[in-house]
Amino acid sequence: MSIRIGTSGWSYPSWRPGFYPANVQPEGFLRYYAEHFDTVEINATAYRLPSHDQFRRWAEAVPERFRFAPKLVLRSLGRFELFLERVSGLGQRLGPVRVVVESARDERLLAALLDATDPGLALAFDFRHESWLGTGGVVRVNELGAEPFRYIRVRELPCSDTSLAALAASLRDPAYVYFRHEDAPSAPEYAQRLRGLLEPATS
Repeated sequence: MSIRIGTSGWSYPSWRPGFYPANVQPEGFLRYYAEHFDTVEINATAYRLPSHDQFRRWAEAVPERFRFAPKLVLRSLGRFELFLERVSGLGQRLGPVRVVVESARDERLLAALLDATDPGLALAFDFRHESWLGTGGVVRVNELGAEPFRYIRVRELPCSDTSLAALAASLRDPAYVYFRHEDAPSAPEYAQRLRGLLEPATS
C-alpha cells in the first residue's frame, strides 16, 4: 500500500508529552516523528525557504521510506526554480510539492511551470482563486479522483469516527493525507487512527 499519512508539520513543543515523550528535546522531534509516520507536510517553506543544507539535514534524520511534502506559493517561475534548487537537498525523500496559487488564472504561467518540472516530481495544485475552477490535467488538492495520485488535507477538526471511516473508504493509492496542526496533539492522533482503519484492508 502506498497511502502515506502524516501531519502538517512536526516541530510543536505543545505536542509534548501528548505525542512526543517528555524527555525528547525539540531537535529530536523529527527523528521521533519519523518513527511513527512516513510523511510530513512542510508549510514553513512558503514563508522562509530554508537552505539546501537544512533540507539535507532533515533528510538525514529520517528513514529512506520517509517523504517530505514542502509548500510553494507560486508567484513567478524564478521563485519556483530557486525552490527546486533548495528542496533538492531532500534527495529521494522529496515527496509531492503543494503549489499554492493565489492569483487569478494564468494559463501561460501554469504551462511554463509544467514545462520546467522534471517528470519525476509530483505537483499538487492548491488553487485559491475561483477562476481556476475546472482546470484539468493537473492534480488538485483534495480531489479524491485525481490522477496519478491524491493529495488530501484534512482541515475540519475534530474528526469523528464516522468521518475517518468515510475517508478511509474513499482513499486509494497512491495518496498522501495530512491532518491540520492544533496546539493539542490531535493531528498525530487522527493520523494514527486513520492508519489503523486502513491496515486491516491490506492484511
